[in-house]
Amino acid sequence: MTKRHIGITDTTLRDGHQSLLATRMKIEDMLPVVEEIDSMGYHSVEVWGGATFDSCIRFLGEDPWERLRTLKKHFKRTKLQMLLRGQNVVGYKHYADDVLEEFVKYSVSNGMDIFRIFDALNDVRNMEAAMKFVKREGGHVQATVVYTISPVHDYDFYMKTAAELQEMGADSICLKDMAGILSPYIAYEIIRGWKERLDIPVQLHAHYTSGMASMAYLKAIEAGVDVIDCAISSMALQTSQPAVETMVASLENSPYETGLDLAKLSRIADYFKEARKNYEQFDNSPKSVDTNVLLYQVPGGMISNFINQLKEQNALDKLPQVLAEVPKVREDFGYPPLVTPSSQIVGTQAAINVIVGTRYMYATDEVKNYMRGFYGRPPAPVNEEVRKKIIQDEEPITVRPADLIEPELPKARELAGEYIQKPEDVVSVALFPQVAPEFLKRRKEAAKS
Repeated sequence: MTKRHIGITDTTLRDGHQSLLATRMKIEDMLPVVEEIDSMGYHSVEVWGGATFDSCIRFLGEDPWERLRTLKKHFKRTKLQMLLRGQNVVGYKHYADDVLEEFVKYSVSNGMDIFRIFDALNDVRNMEAAMKFVKREGGHVQATVVYTISPVHDYDFYMKTAAELQEMGADSICLKDMAGILSPYIAYEIIRGWKERLDIPVQLHAHYTSGMASMAYLKAIEAGVDVIDCAISSMALQTSQPAVETMVASLENSPYETGLDLAKLSRIADYFKEARKNYEQFDNSPKSVDTNVLLYQVPGGMISNFINQLKEQNALDKLPQVLAEVPKVREDFGYPPLVTPSSQIVGTQAAINVIVGTRYMYATDEVKNYMRGFYGRPPAPVNEEVRKKIIQDEEPITVRPADLIEPELPKARELAGEYIQKPEDVVSVALFPQVAPEFLKRRKEAAKS
């Protein structure tokens, strides 16, 4: 029997600890086990992007560029992968093309191989520049369709969007289920449809939140998926990815093979079991599956945000109402997938509506900008009455939002001033002007002492 190879991307060093430990894992807890991970034979390892860039600067006192270079030095065999939020780069708003271009250039020159590029609204215009820059620098473009459920996100939507991304030059395509709401048979349908229509490899990324992800992976494998995302067992499940070892064992004596060694994986799992203990104060993930996500489509991270927001307002008893308000706000906003930053935009507005008691009496600046079209084109038309309440008679924009943003690097260069040690520092400041200058200043002072 000829077996078909299933690639596995290990997410432990990025999404695993982002999902379970508030992105707080330090490089010193990664390095002792990197050589062992490198020898496993993974398709790739996801080590960077998402919230790790912000977390390094804001909380860990680490230079994210330094982290990337260090990991590249130690990973000699395995391709490195990152999550790039399209025009949002690794931040929470749209940045000018000059920032994105430099970011991609230095990411590649510091060792990044595969760029998983997505847009929170699945507005492909917001992915175009990122894809072009990655291609130009010689990186691998993994274009991504964010999975969500709504009247407009039907089978045809997933087929059409993937075809468009292939047309735009994607090297591979990924279905990204950040909320853990992809059911096994829908996974089978979408992946099979893609394999029939596309000429490029297909990857699946899902979170275990609802308990369905391993089953979705199995059906996706039967449908022809090329690569699945997993985390090592001691950093898997809950709001993270399915466990590597479970998937490897499930495929033994089947028509599929991963080529991964369970005994070696077990040693890596033991290592992270110990390392995880260093982060107990951040280890707030639910200890079981959370089926609420199937009712409200609210990813795990959003629920913990609600709990904190409502505690501050002494309104924790209103959590059920806030969760029930989320789908209503989402419908008014044209069914955006709930992923950064749209999850924060919709979630905060739902909380405000419930706490204030009158819907849309107050709106955050982000909500106003969303209604102005500054985040891109919503999947479906927004509720016009709600839009009027929020931005009155303002005309929303119809162009790609980044077309209206002036170059941002000159100002960042000024802001970073005397603390610049390398060109990457300017990019860090452009992305996080509130926290990066202070980080660079501390770094310079530490070098003196």
